Amino acid sequence: MSALQIRSLLVLGGARSGKSRYAQSLAESSAVRPVLIATAQAHDAEMTARIARHAAERGPNWMLVEEPLELASALRREAGVDRIVVVDCATLWLSNLLLQEADLAKESEELAHSVQSLPGPVIFVSNEVGSGIVPENALARAFRDAQGRLNQALAKACDCVVLVTAGLALQLKPAEEPKFRL
Repeated sequence: MSALQIRSLLVLGGARSGKSRYAQSLAESSAVRPVLIATAQAHDAEMTARIARHAAERGPNWMLVEEPLELASALRREAGVDRIVVVDCATLWLSNLLLQEADLAKESEELAHSVQSLPGPVIFVSNEVGSGIVPENALARAFRDAQGRLNQALAKACDCVVLVTAGLALQLKPAEEPKFRL
């Protein structure tokens, strides 16, 4: 059986599900140079340590691009046939935009539209936040809703979508549509 040939992948999962490790492994197993577009910002000691841990887990052959806001532009600049870009993560990017009071719908649409025009492969890592309880405050609910819409837009734009839970990957797209027997 031959492997699925794709140019774009969305990796979804909850916190500590293994989604970043899964994306990193796929990028490292490709025949091209891996590039990480990191969207995190170190606003406190815990996040600084988290960023350092992620950096230590990558090998020296990784190229790092830090871009907390202008993600679509960074993708257009960094994507190429000689490299595979990993965006880690779309959730932090969306959070950064929210704090900047950006138009989340417009930015999400621009990012999703950029996927098909990229000259090289890309892997997006994003949190699945819709499986929990409804947040109690309006800002958290607005973020959860925007994250759900971003994930839907990226899932539609990407060739393949994988859900990672407990370190195990489940391919969601492409998938055969169910048909009813009559």
